[in-house]
Amino acid sequence: MTDLHLDPDVLCALRDVMEDEFSTLIDTFLADSEERLQQLSVVTDAARILETAHSFKGSSSNMGAIRLAELCHDLEQRAKARNLSGIETLMAEITREFAFVRPLYEEERQRALSAIATVRPY
Repeated sequence: MTDLHLDPDVLCALRDVMEDEFSTLIDTFLADSEERLQQLSVVTDAARILETAHSFKGSSSNMGAIRLAELCHDLEQRAKARNLSGIETLMAEITREFAFVRPLYEEERQRALSAIATVRPY
């Protein structure tokens, strides 16, 4: 089920590339995502929604958050078409999906930190 939400290949590649900074990358993604969710909750202008959804889609895709990226893409397309009626439902889905993947990323961060501590026990 997790594979529907997080791409394990992307996470593995990020872990390999980022090495000791992988946990920092996760922290940054989670903090940025919280900020974008906050922005989406108060913005009503299609251009700002488009900009925020596009940015959120990109970071979610880069971090392997498959479903979250898809939902942000849907929101981006709705904003691009200036079709904002009923987007509250889509934004609620985005919020729920982030709430689902957040603890998965926190587990990944903890595993990364544990691996560092195992390699460098001092």
